[in-house]
Amino acid sequence: MNFLIFLGSVRDSTPPKPARLGQRVAIACHHYLQAAFPNIHIEIIDPLDYPLERVFKPHFAYAKGKAPDSLEQLATKIAQADGYVMISPEYNHSMSPALMDLLNHFGSSLFSFKPSAIVTYSAGQWGGMRAAVNMRTFLSELGCLSVSAMIHIPKAQEVLDEQGNFIDGVEASQWQTYFARTFLQLHWWAQATKAQRQVSNPFEMTPPFLISPTQRNAP
Repeated sequence: MNFLIFLGSVRDSTPPKPARLGQRVAIACHHYLQAAFPNIHIEIIDPLDYPLERVFKPHFAYAKGKAPDSLEQLATKIAQADGYVMISPEYNHSMSPALMDLLNHFGSSLFSFKPSAIVTYSAGQWGGMRAAVNMRTFLSELGCLSVSAMIHIPKAQEVLDEQGNFIDGVEASQWQTYFARTFLQLHWWAQATKAQRQVSNPFEMTPPFLISPTQRNAP
């Protein structure tokens, strides 16, 4: 199986220093998943590796084969993935604009019928948990419904070092158990949905809307 970890920040400075607190969280998630499920291919998707045009134009708005290489490559990775880890800080009680912008560049059919896990963090005491409420709705619209357990990491700079390892003095075993609840659910659902997709093609049952927004309309 393949899992993608979406890092939901493009900031190059995060209080408190050093920079990119979310990167620590993404690496920590990668560490856990790789150790728990060594046969799964796991990749961190960093928005900084996928520069977007100033004028919003999603992958599906391009003629076939005409999308920028970076969008085309990421679309392929999303389509081939069996599960997603969505990592976000909190902005105005909502998910990261950087994460939302990146995900909005791709049609929901690439994500559909697969599970996702929500991971939020903060430099303060709340761990980004209010962003997670917003993320549940967003991810359900993409079709990659989130598992019930979530991970929230308050004061992440006091929990993880720059290599994504637990800092000395932190109860690492308790954090591992906390991570396990979410990621074991993700793995279980990813196995189940992958097996069912091999039995029947969900897009034959409910074809994606590809022609006009009016396809969504009630009669």
